[in-house]
Amino acid sequence: MSKRNLILMIIVLIIIVATLFGYFYMYQPQAKTGENVEGTNFFADFLPFGKSKTTTNTNTETPADISGFVPEENQTKDSNLNKISSFPIAGYGIFMKEKNAGEYAPALRYVNKANGNIYQTFAHEIDERKFSSTIIPKVHEAFFGNKGESVVMRYLKTDGKTIETFVGALEKEYFGADSIGTNDVKGSFLPENISDISVSPDLSKIFYLFESNDSVIGVSYSLQTNSKTQIFDSPFTEWLSFWPNSKMITVTTKPSYNVPGYSYIINPERKDFNKIVGEIKGLTTLASPNGKSMLYSDNNLSLSILDIENKNTNSIGIKTLPEKCIWTKTSDTIYCAVPKYLEQSQYPDSWYQGEISFSDQIWKVDVATGNTTLLLDPITSTNGEEVDAIKLGLDENEDYLFFVNKKDSYLWELKLK
Repeated sequence: MSKRNLILMIIVLIIIVATLFGYFYMYQPQAKTGENVEGTNFFADFLPFGKSKTTTNTNTETPADISGFVPEENQTKDSNLNKISSFPIAGYGIFMKEKNAGEYAPALRYVNKANGNIYQTFAHEIDERKFSSTIIPKVHEAFFGNKGESVVMRYLKTDGKTIETFVGALEKEYFGADSIGTNDVKGSFLPENISDISVSPDLSKIFYLFESNDSVIGVSYSLQTNSKTQIFDSPFTEWLSFWPNSKMITVTTKPSYNVPGYSYIINPERKDFNKIVGEIKGLTTLASPNGKSMLYSDNNLSLSILDIENKNTNSIGIKTLPEKCIWTKTSDTIYCAVPKYLEQSQYPDSWYQGEISFSDQIWKVDVATGNTTLLLDPITSTNGEEVDAIKLGLDENEDYLFFVNKKDSYLWELKLK
């Protein structure tokens, strides 16, 4: 190679190197303002859903909460709030079960919504175990009575229209015996198309309503003797019942946003029928165990307490439905699941129909003073899981509050003491 060609080649290489150096210098990527970038994911630059970068910025923000509740920094899951069931349930019952010789503890039995199998666990030590193997597909509603030894299951027949109500007796458990979950549930059927059921406070009876000859009949049924007694009839057929004490059953007209509602008392012994309250649109109710007060709300979900004898009314100052509440045995305290916010809607219809779902907090109400106390925000305690609580229950000593999440039908418990 001649000296002249060698010099030309060197000059061309110098020009190429200088050009490449200038290009990378001018187009060097810069870190974005406000980000301390430690590394860059090369492949993320080609993904259509944004870029992924590892940063040292660990600041997070807590979403705004209209309740005013602000969680503590680095708060972990509340150990007092626990999910009990590992599947959707149709209903549950609370009873006292022998844990050690002569020592009893609150326990629960509940029905698998999919297949009707019954499971059980202690409240203080969740250990879900299968109790029965009798298959009843697609149970919509279930109740327990007779110290957990009786079960009522409600479901649709294969025609998709007829409501069946099955009353079954559960095999008695003995301390020290090992249950392997294959117990049978044997029983009988009540009349078809029962529209409503409530359980007596001592769990020994149920009260149910069914239509007959263009009227509705109310019957008291003993879970121990299977005996029946008719105690109510009405030409109006749309009722919801509740059994707060042995001398009082309430029946309230089924609520609707723009329809005036009425509530009455039935005395099971005298079989009389007396009005408590009326002319309230969207009326829903929950009578106290002592029979002296009634919790009720209207189509704005404004919660109030009615003195049944004097007809005086006091507003509580919170908004929810009475069926999202429960009275203590002494009737001096109420626990309620209260929506954190309410959309503009036609209540309670939109909630019953599933058009609206709530995100609840658990509140405690002192009936005498009217003071309300926020006990729990499930979203904070469950790392984001929302709860729309229904079917609230308390154990015998009122150490635990139980409820079902309407969103998915799972059973939960909140330790109160």
